Amino acid sequence: MFIGLLLVSIFSITLINGLFLERYYVSKKVEVLEEARTVLSQMNLDNLLKYDTDKNGEIENPSKAEEEVPDEIEHSSSRNNLTWIIVNEENSGYYYWGEANMAKMLRSKLFGYINDLDKDMEHSHILKQTEDGTIWQVHDRFAGMEYVECWGQYENGYYYLIRSPLESIKESAAISNNFYLFVGVVIILISGLLILLITNRITRPISELTRLSEKMSNLDFEARYESHAGNEIDVLGDNFNKMSRKLENTISELKSANNKLQKDIEDKIKIDEMRKEFLDNVSHELKTPIALIQGYAEGLNENISDDPESRAFYCEVIMDEASKMNKLVKNLLTLNQLESGKDAPMMERFDIVSLIHGVLQSMHIMIEQKEATVIFEAQDPVYVWADEFKTEEVVTNYTSNALNHLDGERKVEIKILQEADCVKVTVFNTGTPIPEEDLPNLWNKFYKVDKARTREYGGSGIGLSIVKAIVEGMNQKYGVCNFDNGVEFWFTLDSRQ
Repeated sequence: MFIGLLLVSIFSITLINGLFLERYYVSKKVEVLEEARTVLSQMNLDNLLKYDTDKNGEIENPSKAEEEVPDEIEHSSSRNNLTWIIVNEENSGYYYWGEANMAKMLRSKLFGYINDLDKDMEHSHILKQTEDGTIWQVHDRFAGMEYVECWGQYENGYYYLIRSPLESIKESAAISNNFYLFVGVVIILISGLLILLITNRITRPISELTRLSEKMSNLDFEARYESHAGNEIDVLGDNFNKMSRKLENTISELKSANNKLQKDIEDKIKIDEMRKEFLDNVSHELKTPIALIQGYAEGLNENISDDPESRAFYCEVIMDEASKMNKLVKNLLTLNQLESGKDAPMMERFDIVSLIHGVLQSMHIMIEQKEATVIFEAQDPVYVWADEFKTEEVVTNYTSNALNHLDGERKVEIKILQEADCVKVTVFNTGTPIPEEDLPNLWNKFYKVDKARTREYGGSGIGLSIVKAIVEGMNQKYGVCNFDNGVEFWFTLDSRQ
């Protein structure tokens, strides 16, 4: 395995060199040319080209012109092996920096680039294009070499051409790869020898430990580890010896097991009490609708009223109570799946703003019936990681609760607040604040602050318990807080990328 890892490392380095070293080298050259272009643009080009030129446009006294070029530009050009030329807009004068006898050639090349006359442009590869210049990789047929060139026109009208040769980077990469392979073979040979010696020293005491464990499995606790490997295996062997001697302490372990059993019994009693309380609550919630259904059904059966409207009213009551029972049973099944862990959240990335708009659209009829004003101003997408279906259920539950407890200005306001690594969704409704002593109990099953009002809109006291189970299942937070003019429920969702 060690030798395999070494081979993979050497092969990876060789492959990376072959594939990316030349690109990396070219990208660095592009950065150098961009920096040079910026620095040259900051020079006083008017002063640089004001000196007298001959009939070919060359400066007659270049030593005086060189005084206009800052030392840092000269040093940078020498250090980065740059050659550059600057030509005025009339092509009547220029300043050149680089190898001797190359000025005319570069001037002609720049003129060809500007006027699209140079045939080398057919063999160029554009690396970067900007408004005031082009950076490309081109083959110079006269020098027989690859260059990275930057050319264009400054805002003041001066044309420029900056070039830097690309040395044989492929040849350098091949030399580097050969070196890595040679060094890698040497390392593998030396490492293989060392690993052979070390593993032999390690496996011998391990074999003894294997035999010792076999004897212990046959209840032969007299066997002892006696080798001396001089490493952590000796510690393991000593632990085997201690384990043999400490088997007599199994009585204390049995006591620990007994204590655990006692705790399990207490947990079972607690679960039975919770189950009894649950059944009592369910029975209480179902008792009223069942009694109503039975009473109105008997009335229909006995023809208490022949009035069609009365019979229709009886049927509506039966259907309404049956619907409440069906909703209660569905909520109980949902809550049971969430609390038992059978309905694990499916985490996915989605837009919470779009989800809330969808919920409000589906509740449009209910909003009109409640004569409510719903405020939700968010438009730009906000992406979160959560179970989209369950999150929609939480938003729906909060919004329906807000609509059912409206009062005063009859406003519902939904906000999305961006925090450190999460998004906080708040649902506020105007109305009477919840008594402070009732706030901690809101998330308990079947708990109702105003039982009469809850019964009026068909609530069962399970909705917030479902919210609690969903949000906790996604490892997020939830809560409620009072305001002078209403109540705000909130929950958080993960927004990390």
